[in-house]
Amino acid sequence: MRESAAERHDRLLALVRERGTARVADLAVQLGVSPVTARRDVEALAGRGLLDRVHGQVSWPGSAAGQPGGAGHPAGAEALSAAAGRGPVIGLLAPSATYYFAEVIRGAREAAARAGARLILRISDYRPEDDRARTEGLLASGAEGLLVAPGWRAPGDQAEHGDWIAELPVPAVLLERRAEPGSALDGLDRVSSDHRHGVLLAVRHLVGLGHGAPLLVARADSPTALAVRAGYARALRVLGLHAPGPVVDSVPAEVEPEGFEAAVRALRAAVASGTATAALVHNDVDAIQMVQRLAELGVRVPEDLALIAYDDEVAALADIPLTAVAPPKRQVGRLATELLVERLAARAAGAPGRPGGVGSAAGGEGEDRMADAPRHVTLLPGLRVRASCGAARAGSDAAVREAATGPSV
Repeated sequence: MRESAAERHDRLLALVRERGTARVADLAVQLGVSPVTARRDVEALAGRGLLDRVHGQVSWPGSAAGQPGGAGHPAGAEALSAAAGRGPVIGLLAPSATYYFAEVIRGAREAAARAGARLILRISDYRPEDDRARTEGLLASGAEGLLVAPGWRAPGDQAEHGDWIAELPVPAVLLERRAEPGSALDGLDRVSSDHRHGVLLAVRHLVGLGHGAPLLVARADSPTALAVRAGYARALRVLGLHAPGPVVDSVPAEVEPEGFEAAVRALRAAVASGTATAALVHNDVDAIQMVQRLAELGVRVPEDLALIAYDDEVAALADIPLTAVAPPKRQVGRLATELLVERLAARAAGAPGRPGGVGSAAGGEGEDRMADAPRHVTLLPGLRVRASCGAARAGSDAAVREAATGPSV
């Protein structure tokens, strides 16, 4: 199976994180790619703020280039934490450091910096069976609190690989993940996007333009993908609509080209038969590639098919800028970190609470007890209207229509 760019980026980040600093030429050898590809990857990651570049070398953000034991080097974690003497060390477990989670991580980094805290990162590569070991690595590196975004992919992953999170010995906040009601994880603090609301925005917008219910084209390989699917069914119920056909299963074109082509052909057939005049596609990359392939098959966007993408990572960069649902990724990372810092400060001050960051019922009365209660913070995605749905105003991205992104508890 051919490695995707996102997987290669995660390997590159892991190498730099381990070394603290590295030459681009050496990274090309380690990754088994050409120097041109390595430079392109480095430029992309540096542009996202995930790496620092200096004279043919790259370093982990905040590390001292060329010095072992810098901030990006595991051996320097405890020494730097003690030297800083300003704030706590926060560990972040993420399934990836690219695409969707790059912005989540950036928000967490910004909030940690404002609080004088140090953020250290571990990547699970969407292998939930490795989450626990990665988290233990964060604790061994001195993490005093944890932001945890498990690498769940399938519906049963939470039950099989999640209960240990509720037993962590330090305060923890579940990040961009929702626990099953009544599960051990449901009592943890968490900050997440409301993908059901995001899907509802997209469906309502397309219906408002005169289309029937859009066809959903979606993956099924991540919690976000599964939430989009569930949100689609809910949106149709709320709006009194019927799906024009079964959900079209999508897969990454670079990993499963035959499956991707089958999804494109299914969407083309729905347009040709008049079954659907609009589609919601998760995610941006799939949507961009589908628009390109549909054009080759004679289907024009937006003339023949109005299309909205879900994620808004690269949607604006398509030949035909894509209208997209934009989860508040950066705000999720920021607010989760602020909540964790608050929990750590309360713990340092001797406030009652139990491990895992959940307030204790044995706390004070009235408002004090409520302040210690676990929080489930949900942020609302927005809709950014561009050309692909046929409703963009002049100036494209100037026509941004977003829902409020304030927290709802």
